[in-house]
Amino acid sequence: MIKQAIYLITFLSSILAIAQNNTTFEKANTLYNEGNYAEAIDVYKSILDSGEHSAALYYNIANAHYKMNHIAPSIYYFEKALLLKPNDKDILNNIAYARNMTIDAIEEVPDVGFSKLLNTATHTLSFDNWARVAVGLMLLFVMLFLGYYFSHGTAKKRLAFVSSTFALGFSIMAIVFAFHKYELDENHQPAIVFAQEAQVKSEPNLRSVEAFKLHEGTKVQIIDTVNNWKEIKIADGKTGWIISDDIKALKTF
Repeated sequence: MIKQAIYLITFLSSILAIAQNNTTFEKANTLYNEGNYAEAIDVYKSILDSGEHSAALYYNIANAHYKMNHIAPSIYYFEKALLLKPNDKDILNNIAYARNMTIDAIEEVPDVGFSKLLNTATHTLSFDNWARVAVGLMLLFVMLFLGYYFSHGTAKKRLAFVSSTFALGFSIMAIVFAFHKYELDENHQPAIVFAQEAQVKSEPNLRSVEAFKLHEGTKVQIIDTVNNWKEIKIADGKTGWIISDDIKALKTF
C-alpha cells in the first residue's frame, strides 16, 4: 500500500513538472517572439536546470543566441539539438547559417575506401539496434539448426543447414557492427571552442610551442585529457592541446 502511494505521488509529481515546464516553455517562446532574447534564454535554461532536455529546447536556445550574434553558444546549442535529432531539416538549416559566422575555415578530411563503407554501414543503426539484430539472427540460427537436426528429407536438411549458416554469419556481422558502433560513439567526443581566440599548443603546458590558433564556434574532437588541458583534433586531422576552459563538450546533458 505504501509503495503504491509512493508510485502515485511520483507519477503526479512528474505530471505537474511536465505541465509547469510546458508553461515555462511557452513563456520563453513569447519572450523570444517579442525580441527579448536574453530573457528568453534565461527562461529556457531554467527548464534545463529542472532536468528536462529536448531538441526543441536546445534549438530555441540556439536561435535566441543566434539573434544576438553569439557565435559559440548558438552553434553549441544547435549541435546539442542535432545530437537528439540528427536529421532534423530546420536544425541543419539554421546551424549552417550559424557556422557561416565562424572565422576558422577548416577543410574536412573525408573518409575514403573501406573505412568510409564500414563507417557508413555501421551508422545505419544504433548500438542497441545492432545488438537486437544480432540476437534476432542468433535465435533464427538456433531455430534453423534445430530444423536441420530434426529434418529427415535431404532437401529440407540442406536448406535448413544453408539458411542456419547464413543466419549465423549475419549474426556475427551484426555483433561486429554493434561493437564498432560502440567504439565510434565512445571516440566521438565533440566540443565547441568558446574562447574568442584560443592557442592550441603542441604539448599540455603553457611553455610549449603554439601549434595553431582556433576561434569561437569551431568544432573539435576531444581525444585525451591531462589536468586542465584537452588534446583535440580538428576536421583536417591536426591535433594539439587546448586549455579545458576554452572549449565546451557537447555530450554533457
